[in-house]
Amino acid sequence: MSRKIQPTPRKPRIAIAGATGRVGSALTGLLASDPVDIVVLTRRPDAAQLPGAINIAAIDFDQPHTLQKALRGADRLFVSHGTSPQQVANEIALIDAAVAAGVRHIVKLSALGPASRLNPFAWHMQIEAHLAQQPVASTVLRPSAYVDILKRAAGQIAAGSWAGAAGEGRVNFIDTRDIADVARVALLEEFSSESQRAYHLTGPWAWTMLQVAEQLSSLLGHPVVYNHRSTEEQRATLLADGLPPLVADLLVGLDQMFRESALGETTSTVEALTGKSPRTLPQWLAENIEIFRNSTQQRAGAALEARKAPEPLVSNP
Repeated sequence: MSRKIQPTPRKPRIAIAGATGRVGSALTGLLASDPVDIVVLTRRPDAAQLPGAINIAAIDFDQPHTLQKALRGADRLFVSHGTSPQQVANEIALIDAAVAAGVRHIVKLSALGPASRLNPFAWHMQIEAHLAQQPVASTVLRPSAYVDILKRAAGQIAAGSWAGAAGEGRVNFIDTRDIADVARVALLEEFSSESQRAYHLTGPWAWTMLQVAEQLSSLLGHPVVYNHRSTEEQRATLLADGLPPLVADLLVGLDQMFRESALGETTSTVEALTGKSPRTLPQWLAENIEIFRNSTQQRAGAALEARKAPEPLVSNP
């Protein structure tokens, strides 16, 4: 049964930090049709493309007073931050500013996985630990691996094979739209001032990379192969392809989590909270199969995508 969203005597004001990310943009679109006031916190207000009737507040992490000003009057805050060495400091600054501004409920997008030295998992652990100590209601969303990570290999898949260090580990991929659906429920549901919740979010089934290759082969109509590399070989290949060391380390760490099936857990949380079954990997592949078809344009786009810092891979890496 889906979680009941209770009407409130006045429109709650919801602040969204991360509205341009995959989850944040989908969440903003969902909330736009709800009886709420929305304010989007962004470092680039001129570049924000948002639905109408949404307020935009400019923030600057180098000027902490802008955070508290932007959050003034907000009841609830959604926190999501792109992967960078500043992620921990910036998310903690947002949390502290929210507490100072009187925000009553903070929903943080985190990551599913064990205690780890690997980033971004270790970064999320630090932020969660800080949030847990604050005098504010909190909900932590811990999704498994974003299915969008497969787009990074689109050019290789179009050519018939891709490689990594995931071995035969099982991964439960999740569609970012399902994460956004849960985030909406978390922001609108009732809570007490002492509430501290954590939701583990996954798709309906865990897959090996070899099984993913079989799905791609069927949809594309030609064989697609996944080749195994060692961790050292994978990191060297990523660096040789021109990826920055930070991105290469994040991707190799993610492969390590995949190889150990650390993200293979299956939960019923998405359906329990939203009333809908989570989208499946085959559904996502079918919707996005053109990305993996053989074309010069697709390969060029995939190469460009691969050089970017991984915006969300498992939540918000």
